[in-house]
Amino acid sequence: MIKRTLLLLLAAVLVLAAQDQPIVIAAGTILDGTGKILHNTRIVVENGKIARVDPKASPVTYDLRNMTVLPGWIDVHVHLTYHFGPTGKYGDRNETPQQAELAIASNAFETLMGGFTTVQSVGAAGDVPVRDAIARGIIPGPRVLTAVRPLNGRGPQTGTPDEIRKYIRDVKARGADLIKIFASASIRDGGTPTLSQEQLDAACGEAKALGLRSLVHAYRDSVRMATLAGCTEVEHGTFATPADLKLMADRGTYFDPQAGLVIENYLLFKQNFLGVGNYTEEGFKQMQEALPLNHQLFHEAIATKGLKIVFGTDAVAGADGRNAEELIDRVRDGGQRPMDAMVSANSLAAESLGLEKEIGSIAPGMDADIIALAGNPLDDITSVRRVVFVMKGGTVYKNVAASAIPKFGGVAP
Repeated sequence: MIKRTLLLLLAAVLVLAAQDQPIVIAAGTILDGTGKILHNTRIVVENGKIARVDPKASPVTYDLRNMTVLPGWIDVHVHLTYHFGPTGKYGDRNETPQQAELAIASNAFETLMGGFTTVQSVGAAGDVPVRDAIARGIIPGPRVLTAVRPLNGRGPQTGTPDEIRKYIRDVKARGADLIKIFASASIRDGGTPTLSQEQLDAACGEAKALGLRSLVHAYRDSVRMATLAGCTEVEHGTFATPADLKLMADRGTYFDPQAGLVIENYLLFKQNFLGVGNYTEEGFKQMQEALPLNHQLFHEAIATKGLKIVFGTDAVAGADGRNAEELIDRVRDGGQRPMDAMVSANSLAAESLGLEKEIGSIAPGMDADIIALAGNPLDDITSVRRVVFVMKGGTVYKNVAASAIPKFGGVAP
Protein backbone atom coordinates (compact mmCIF):
# COMPACT_ATOMS: atom_id res chain seq x y z
CA MET A 1 0.00 0.00 0.00
CA ILE A 2 2.87 2.40 0.82
CA LYS A 3 4.43 1.66 -2.56
CA ARG A 4 1.19 2.50 -4.33
CA THR A 5 0.85 5.73 -2.35
CA LEU A 6 4.35 6.79 -3.36
CA LEU A 7 3.64 5.96 -7.00
CA LEU A 8 0.53 8.13 -6.96
CA LEU A 9 2.38 11.00 -5.31
CA LEU A 10 5.23 10.64 -7.78
CA ALA A 11 2.78 10.71 -10.69
CA ALA A 12 1.14 13.85 -9.35
CA VAL A 13 4.53 15.58 -9.12
CA LEU A 14 6.01 14.40 -12.42
CA VAL A 15 3.03 14.76 -14.77
CA LEU A 16 4.04 17.21 -17.45
CA ALA A 17 1.13 19.51 -18.16
CA ALA A 18 0.07 20.12 -21.76
CA GLN A 19 2.21 22.96 -23.07
CA ASP A 20 1.08 26.22 -24.64
CA GLN A 21 3.57 25.65 -27.44
CA PRO A 22 3.07 22.77 -29.90
CA ILE A 23 4.57 19.45 -28.88
CA VAL A 24 6.51 17.64 -31.60
CA ILE A 25 7.11 13.90 -31.32
CA ALA A 26 9.73 12.40 -33.62
CA ALA A 27 8.95 8.79 -34.50
CA GLY A 28 10.83 6.22 -36.54
CA THR A 29 7.92 3.76 -36.70
CA ILE A 30 4.25 4.55 -36.12
CA LEU A 31 1.43 2.01 -36.06
CA ASP A 32 -1.43 4.41 -36.72
CA GLY A 33 -4.15 2.28 -35.09
CA THR A 34 -5.97 1.45 -38.32
CA GLY A 35 -3.47 -1.06 -39.71
CA LYS A 36 -1.13 1.35 -41.47
CA ILE A 37 2.57 1.83 -40.72
CA LEU A 38 4.25 5.23 -40.98
CA HIS A 39 8.02 5.73 -41.00
CA ASN A 40 10.34 8.62 -40.11
CA THR A 41 7.80 11.32 -39.44
CA ARG A 42 6.67 13.62 -36.63
CA ILE A 43 3.42 14.11 -34.75
CA VAL A 44 2.43 17.65 -33.85
CA VAL A 45 0.22 18.05 -30.78
CA GLU A 46 -1.66 21.27 -30.01
CA ASN A 47 -4.21 21.85 -27.26
CA GLY A 48 -4.47 18.16 -26.45
CA LYS A 49 -5.16 17.15 -30.06
CA ILE A 50 -3.10 15.80 -32.91
CA ALA A 51 -2.77 18.81 -35.19
CA ARG A 52 -0.89 17.14 -38.02
CA VAL A 53 1.63 14.49 -38.99
CA ASP A 54 4.54 16.35 -40.56
CA PRO A 55 8.05 14.93 -41.13
CA LYS A 56 9.51 18.46 -41.17
CA ALA A 57 7.91 19.75 -37.95
CA SER A 58 10.33 21.25 -35.44
CA PRO A 59 11.69 21.69 -32.87
CA VAL A 60 11.40 18.14 -31.57
CA THR A 61 10.05 17.90 -28.02
CA TYR A 62 10.23 14.11 -27.61
CA ASP A 63 12.58 11.94 -29.63
CA LEU A 64 11.00 8.49 -29.92
CA ARG A 65 12.73 7.46 -33.13
CA ASN A 66 14.06 4.25 -31.58
CA MET A 67 10.63 3.25 -30.26
CA THR A 68 7.40 2.06 -31.81
CA VAL A 69 4.75 4.75 -31.49
CA LEU A 70 1.03 4.00 -31.54
CA PRO A 71 -2.28 5.31 -30.17
CA GLY A 72 -2.99 4.69 -26.50
CA TRP A 73 -4.64 1.32 -26.10
CA ILE A 74 -8.33 0.89 -25.29
CA ASP A 75 -9.62 -1.87 -23.02
CA VAL A 76 -13.38 -2.29 -23.43
CA HIS A 77 -13.84 -4.43 -20.30
CA VAL A 78 -12.14 -3.77 -16.96
CA HIS A 79 -13.13 -3.59 -13.29
CA LEU A 80 -11.18 -0.71 -11.75
CA THR A 81 -12.90 -1.04 -8.39
CA TYR A 82 -11.88 -4.68 -7.88
CA HIS A 83 -8.80 -4.91 -5.65
CA PHE A 84 -7.12 -6.80 -2.83
CA GLY A 85 -7.50 -5.36 0.66
CA PRO A 86 -4.80 -4.76 3.29
CA THR A 87 -4.69 -8.48 4.12
CA GLY A 88 -4.18 -9.33 0.46
CA LYS A 89 -7.65 -10.83 0.12
CA TYR A 90 -10.32 -9.84 -2.36
CA GLY A 91 -13.38 -8.47 -0.58
CA ASP A 92 -11.46 -7.70 2.63
CA ARG A 93 -14.16 -6.75 5.17
CA ASN A 94 -11.64 -5.03 7.45
CA GLU A 95 -10.68 -2.52 4.80
CA THR A 96 -11.48 1.14 5.48
CA PRO A 97 -13.15 3.35 2.83
CA GLN A 98 -9.93 5.34 2.56
CA GLN A 99 -7.88 2.21 1.88
CA ALA A 100 -10.36 1.17 -0.80
CA GLU A 101 -10.22 4.58 -2.47
CA LEU A 102 -6.43 4.49 -2.56
CA ALA A 103 -6.39 0.98 -4.02
CA ILE A 104 -8.86 1.96 -6.75
CA ALA A 105 -6.89 5.11 -7.59
CA SER A 106 -3.77 2.96 -7.79
CA ASN A 107 -5.53 0.58 -10.21
CA ALA A 108 -6.33 3.53 -12.47
CA PHE A 109 -2.75 4.81 -12.31
CA GLU A 110 -1.20 1.42 -13.03
CA THR A 111 -3.56 0.89 -15.97
CA LEU A 112 -2.51 4.21 -17.49
CA MET A 113 1.18 3.42 -16.95
CA GLY A 114 0.58 0.16 -18.81
CA GLY A 115 -0.35 2.14 -21.94
CA PHE A 116 -4.14 2.11 -21.66
CA THR A 117 -5.51 5.61 -22.09
CA THR A 118 -9.19 4.62 -22.29
CA VAL A 119 -11.05 1.87 -20.45
CA GLN A 120 -14.63 0.75 -20.06
CA SER A 121 -15.14 -0.18 -16.39
CA VAL A 122 -18.30 -2.20 -15.98
CA GLY A 123 -18.39 -3.37 -12.41
CA ALA A 124 -19.90 -1.04 -9.84
CA ALA A 125 -21.26 2.38 -8.92
CA GLY A 126 -17.81 3.13 -7.48
CA ASP A 127 -16.63 3.63 -11.05
CA VAL A 128 -18.47 6.96 -11.23
CA PRO A 129 -16.34 8.97 -8.76
CA VAL A 130 -13.20 7.45 -10.32
CA ARG A 131 -14.33 8.45 -13.81
CA ASP A 132 -15.17 11.97 -12.67
CA ALA A 133 -12.00 12.45 -10.60
CA ILE A 134 -9.83 11.45 -13.56
CA ALA A 135 -11.79 13.70 -15.91
CA ARG A 136 -11.24 16.64 -13.52
CA GLY A 137 -7.52 15.90 -13.24
CA ILE A 138 -7.67 15.04 -9.52
CA ILE A 139 -6.03 11.63 -10.00
CA PRO A 140 -4.07 10.23 -12.96
CA GLY A 141 -5.74 7.49 -14.92
CA PRO A 142 -7.22 6.48 -18.25
CA ARG A 143 -10.36 7.99 -19.69
CA VAL A 144 -13.18 5.96 -18.10
CA LEU A 145 -16.56 4.90 -19.41
CA THR A 146 -18.78 3.10 -16.93
CA ALA A 147 -21.96 1.04 -16.74
CA VAL A 148 -22.55 2.26 -13.14
CA ARG A 149 -24.68 -0.72 -12.09
CA PRO A 150 -25.14 -3.91 -14.12
CA LEU A 151 -28.39 -5.71 -14.75
CA ASN A 152 -27.92 -9.09 -13.08
CA GLY A 153 -29.93 -11.85 -14.70
CA ARG A 154 -31.77 -14.04 -12.23
CA GLY A 155 -34.48 -15.48 -14.45
CA PRO A 156 -38.04 -14.32 -13.69
CA GLN A 157 -36.80 -12.59 -10.53
CA THR A 158 -34.98 -10.06 -12.71
CA GLY A 159 -38.32 -8.55 -13.64
CA THR A 160 -40.85 -8.20 -16.40
CA PRO A 161 -39.84 -6.51 -19.65
CA ASP A 162 -41.41 -3.26 -18.45
CA GLU A 163 -39.55 -3.48 -15.14
CA ILE A 164 -36.30 -4.10 -16.99
CA ARG A 165 -36.88 -1.08 -19.23
CA LYS A 166 -37.41 1.06 -16.13
CA TYR A 167 -34.18 -0.32 -14.65
CA ILE A 168 -32.30 0.69 -17.80
CA ARG A 169 -33.74 4.21 -17.62
CA ASP A 170 -32.75 4.48 -13.95
CA VAL A 171 -29.18 3.41 -14.70
CA LYS A 172 -28.90 6.03 -17.42
CA ALA A 173 -30.16 8.66 -14.97
CA ARG A 174 -27.32 7.67 -12.62
CA GLY A 175 -24.81 8.69 -15.28
CA ALA A 176 -24.14 5.44 -17.15
CA ASP A 177 -22.16 5.60 -20.38
CA LEU A 178 -23.38 2.13 -21.35
CA ILE A 179 -25.51 -0.74 -20.04
CA LYS A 180 -23.87 -3.92 -18.69
CA ILE A 181 -26.04 -7.05 -18.67
CA PHE A 182 -25.34 -10.42 -17.08
CA ALA A 183 -27.23 -12.83 -19.33
CA SER A 184 -25.38 -15.92 -18.07
CA ALA A 185 -24.18 -17.31 -14.80
CA SER A 186 -20.45 -17.10 -14.11
CA ILE A 187 -18.24 -19.64 -15.83
CA ARG A 188 -17.51 -20.83 -12.29
CA ASP A 189 -21.21 -21.74 -12.03
CA GLY A 190 -21.51 -23.34 -15.44
CA GLY A 191 -22.37 -20.28 -17.57
CA THR A 192 -26.03 -21.18 -18.11
CA PRO A 193 -28.49 -18.48 -19.33
CA THR A 194 -30.07 -16.31 -16.63
CA LEU A 195 -32.29 -14.12 -18.83
CA SER A 196 -34.99 -15.05 -21.29
CA GLN A 197 -35.04 -13.83 -24.87
CA GLU A 198 -37.90 -11.49 -23.98
CA GLN A 199 -35.94 -9.99 -21.10
CA LEU A 200 -32.83 -9.50 -23.23
CA ASP A 201 -34.91 -7.94 -26.00
CA ALA A 202 -36.32 -5.46 -23.49
CA ALA A 203 -32.93 -4.58 -21.96
CA CYS A 204 -30.99 -4.04 -25.18
CA GLY A 205 -33.96 -2.51 -26.95
CA GLU A 206 -34.41 0.11 -24.22
CA ALA A 207 -30.68 0.84 -24.13
CA LYS A 208 -30.69 1.45 -27.88
CA ALA A 209 -33.78 3.66 -27.62
CA LEU A 210 -31.96 5.78 -25.04
CA GLY A 211 -28.84 6.06 -27.19
CA LEU A 212 -26.78 3.75 -25.00
CA ARG A 213 -24.66 0.78 -25.98
CA SER A 214 -25.23 -2.61 -24.34
CA LEU A 215 -22.47 -4.98 -23.28
CA VAL A 216 -23.56 -8.52 -22.43
CA HIS A 217 -21.77 -11.11 -20.29
CA ALA A 218 -22.75 -14.26 -22.18
CA TYR A 219 -21.83 -17.92 -22.43
CA ARG A 220 -23.51 -20.82 -24.20
CA ASP A 221 -27.00 -20.06 -25.62
CA SER A 222 -26.90 -16.50 -24.28
CA VAL A 223 -24.44 -15.56 -27.04
CA ARG A 224 -27.04 -16.22 -29.71
CA MET A 225 -29.82 -14.69 -27.62
CA ALA A 226 -27.89 -11.44 -27.04
CA THR A 227 -27.11 -11.19 -30.74
CA LEU A 228 -30.75 -11.69 -31.71
CA ALA A 229 -31.72 -9.04 -29.15
CA GLY A 230 -29.59 -6.48 -31.00
CA CYS A 231 -27.18 -5.96 -28.11
CA THR A 232 -24.05 -4.00 -29.03
CA GLU A 233 -21.34 -6.29 -27.73
CA VAL A 234 -20.99 -9.84 -26.44
CA GLU A 235 -18.38 -10.59 -23.78
CA HIS A 236 -16.58 -13.89 -23.19
CA GLY A 237 -18.63 -16.26 -25.37
CA THR A 238 -17.20 -19.56 -24.08
CA PHE A 239 -19.11 -22.52 -25.60
CA ALA A 240 -20.33 -20.35 -28.51
CA THR A 241 -20.83 -22.36 -31.70
CA PRO A 242 -19.55 -21.49 -35.19
CA ALA A 243 -23.16 -20.60 -36.03
CA ASP A 244 -23.22 -18.16 -33.12
CA LEU A 245 -20.02 -16.53 -34.36
CA LYS A 246 -21.39 -16.21 -37.89
CA LEU A 247 -24.61 -14.71 -36.55
CA MET A 248 -22.62 -12.06 -34.68
CA ALA A 249 -20.65 -11.30 -37.84
CA ASP A 250 -23.82 -11.03 -39.91
CA ARG A 251 -25.50 -8.75 -37.35
CA GLY A 252 -22.45 -6.53 -36.83
CA THR A 253 -22.23 -7.45 -33.14
CA TYR A 254 -18.90 -6.67 -31.51
CA PHE A 255 -17.28 -9.65 -29.83
CA ASP A 256 -14.80 -9.57 -26.96
CA PRO A 257 -13.51 -13.09 -26.22
CA GLN A 258 -10.77 -13.38 -23.61
CA ALA A 259 -7.83 -15.49 -24.72
CA GLY A 260 -6.12 -15.77 -21.37
CA LEU A 261 -5.40 -12.91 -18.99
CA VAL A 262 -8.50 -13.02 -16.80
CA ILE A 263 -8.29 -16.75 -16.05
CA GLU A 264 -4.49 -16.68 -15.81
CA ASN A 265 -4.80 -13.84 -13.31
CA TYR A 266 -7.34 -15.75 -11.22
CA LEU A 267 -5.05 -18.77 -11.15
CA LEU A 268 -2.00 -16.64 -10.32
CA PHE A 269 -3.80 -15.03 -7.38
CA LYS A 270 -5.92 -18.01 -6.41
CA GLN A 271 -5.23 -17.71 -2.68
CA ASN A 272 -6.25 -14.05 -2.72
CA PHE A 273 -9.69 -14.93 -4.12
CA LEU A 274 -10.34 -18.37 -2.66
CA GLY A 275 -13.19 -18.54 -0.16
CA VAL A 276 -15.02 -15.43 -1.36
CA GLY A 277 -18.41 -16.03 -2.98
CA ASN A 278 -18.17 -18.56 -5.80
CA TYR A 279 -14.37 -18.50 -5.74
CA THR A 280 -14.26 -22.10 -4.60
CA GLU A 281 -12.01 -25.03 -5.49
CA GLU A 282 -14.71 -26.21 -7.90
CA GLY A 283 -14.97 -22.72 -9.39
CA PHE A 284 -11.23 -22.60 -10.02
CA LYS A 285 -11.44 -26.05 -11.59
CA GLN A 286 -14.12 -24.75 -13.97
CA MET A 287 -11.91 -21.81 -14.96
CA GLN A 288 -8.85 -24.01 -15.49
CA GLU A 289 -10.88 -26.26 -17.79
CA ALA A 290 -12.25 -23.25 -19.69
CA LEU A 291 -8.83 -21.83 -20.61
CA PRO A 292 -8.08 -24.19 -23.54
CA LEU A 293 -11.70 -23.80 -24.66
CA ASN A 294 -11.17 -20.04 -24.81
CA HIS A 295 -8.04 -20.53 -26.92
CA GLN A 296 -10.03 -22.71 -29.31
CA LEU A 297 -12.89 -20.19 -29.40
CA PHE A 298 -10.48 -17.39 -30.25
CA HIS A 299 -9.07 -19.38 -33.17
CA GLU A 300 -12.62 -19.95 -34.42
CA ALA A 301 -13.50 -16.28 -33.94
CA ILE A 302 -10.60 -14.91 -36.01
CA ALA A 303 -11.49 -17.42 -38.73
CA THR A 304 -15.06 -16.07 -38.89
CA LYS A 305 -15.26 -13.65 -41.80
CA GLY A 306 -16.46 -10.19 -40.85
CA LEU A 307 -16.56 -10.75 -37.08
CA LYS A 308 -15.59 -7.58 -35.20
CA ILE A 309 -13.25 -8.78 -32.45
CA VAL A 310 -12.47 -5.97 -30.02
CA PHE A 311 -9.93 -5.89 -27.21
CA GLY A 312 -11.07 -6.41 -23.63
CA THR A 313 -9.44 -8.13 -20.69
CA ASP A 314 -12.08 -8.36 -17.94
CA ALA A 315 -9.20 -7.17 -15.73
CA VAL A 316 -9.99 -7.86 -12.08
CA ALA A 317 -7.93 -7.50 -8.90
CA GLY A 318 -4.29 -8.24 -9.65
CA ALA A 319 -4.49 -7.55 -13.39
CA ASP A 320 -4.43 -3.74 -13.44
CA GLY A 321 -1.40 -2.51 -15.36
CA ARG A 322 -0.94 -5.95 -16.92
CA ASN A 323 -3.80 -5.56 -19.40
CA ALA A 324 -1.42 -5.88 -22.35
CA GLU A 325 -0.77 -9.51 -21.41
CA GLU A 326 -4.07 -10.26 -23.16
CA LEU A 327 -2.52 -8.99 -26.41
CA ILE A 328 0.25 -11.55 -25.98
CA ASP A 329 -2.28 -14.29 -25.21
CA ARG A 330 -4.30 -13.43 -28.31
CA VAL A 331 -1.29 -13.63 -30.59
CA ARG A 332 0.53 -16.54 -28.93
CA ASP A 333 -2.41 -18.74 -27.91
CA GLY A 334 -5.27 -17.41 -30.01
CA GLY A 335 -3.49 -17.20 -33.37
CA GLN A 336 -4.27 -13.54 -34.05
CA ARG A 337 -1.95 -11.52 -36.27
CA PRO A 338 -0.05 -8.90 -34.25
CA MET A 339 -1.33 -6.03 -36.39
CA ASP A 340 -4.93 -7.21 -35.97
CA ALA A 341 -4.38 -7.38 -32.22
CA MET A 342 -3.14 -3.77 -32.24
CA VAL A 343 -6.09 -2.57 -34.31
CA SER A 344 -8.50 -4.39 -31.99
CA ALA A 345 -7.15 -2.30 -29.09
CA ASN A 346 -7.11 0.92 -31.11
CA SER A 347 -9.48 1.98 -33.90
CA LEU A 348 -11.82 -1.02 -33.69
CA ALA A 349 -12.19 -0.66 -29.93
CA ALA A 350 -12.84 3.05 -30.40
CA GLU A 351 -15.51 2.25 -32.98
CA SER A 352 -17.21 -0.13 -30.55
CA LEU A 353 -17.41 2.72 -28.02
CA GLY A 354 -18.76 5.16 -30.59
CA LEU A 355 -15.59 7.25 -30.19
CA GLU A 356 -13.84 6.51 -33.48
CA LYS A 357 -13.74 10.23 -34.34
CA GLU A 358 -11.95 11.06 -31.09
CA ILE A 359 -9.56 8.24 -30.10
CA GLY A 360 -7.97 5.06 -31.41
CA SER A 361 -5.83 6.35 -34.26
CA ILE A 362 -3.03 8.77 -34.98
CA ALA A 363 -4.49 11.33 -37.35
CA PRO A 364 -5.24 15.07 -37.38
CA GLY A 365 -8.12 16.03 -35.11
CA MET A 366 -7.85 13.01 -32.82
CA ASP A 367 -7.16 13.26 -29.10
CA ALA A 368 -3.43 13.11 -28.44
CA ASP A 369 -3.42 9.70 -26.78
CA ILE A 370 0.01 8.41 -27.77
CA ILE A 371 2.23 5.67 -26.35
CA ALA A 372 5.62 4.25 -27.27
CA LEU A 373 7.12 0.80 -26.83
CA ALA A 374 10.72 -0.35 -26.55
CA GLY A 375 10.50 -2.80 -29.42
CA ASN A 376 8.03 -3.51 -32.20
CA PRO A 377 4.99 -5.72 -31.40
CA LEU A 378 4.78 -6.79 -35.04
CA ASP A 379 8.14 -8.52 -34.61
CA ASP A 380 7.93 -9.40 -30.91
CA ILE A 381 4.50 -9.24 -29.32
CA THR A 382 6.06 -9.27 -25.82
CA SER A 383 7.26 -5.70 -26.47
CA VAL A 384 3.77 -4.60 -25.35
CA ARG A 385 5.14 -5.13 -21.83
CA ARG A 386 7.71 -2.39 -22.40
CA VAL A 387 5.72 0.85 -22.44
CA VAL A 388 8.21 3.72 -22.14
CA PHE A 389 6.04 6.74 -23.03
CA VAL A 390 2.42 7.58 -22.25
CA MET A 391 0.58 10.71 -23.34
CA LYS A 392 -3.16 11.16 -22.78
CA GLY A 393 -4.95 14.19 -24.17
CA GLY A 394 -1.65 15.95 -24.81
CA THR A 395 -0.34 15.46 -21.26
CA VAL A 396 2.70 13.24 -20.74
CA TYR A 397 2.39 10.88 -17.78
CA LYS A 398 5.35 8.61 -18.47
CA ASN A 399 8.65 9.13 -20.26
CA VAL A 400 11.46 6.72 -19.35
CA ALA A 401 14.41 5.20 -21.11
CA ALA A 402 14.07 1.61 -22.26
CA SER A 403 16.82 0.57 -19.85
CA ALA A 404 14.77 1.92 -16.93
CA ILE A 405 11.85 -0.46 -17.47
CA PRO A 406 11.67 -2.87 -14.53
CA LYS A 407 11.06 -6.57 -15.00
CA PHE A 408 7.38 -7.23 -15.71
CA GLY A 409 5.97 -5.85 -12.44
CA GLY A 410 7.74 -8.47 -10.38
CA VAL A 411 5.50 -11.19 -11.81
CA ALA A 412 7.00 -13.86 -14.03
CA PRO A 413 5.59 -13.67 -17.57
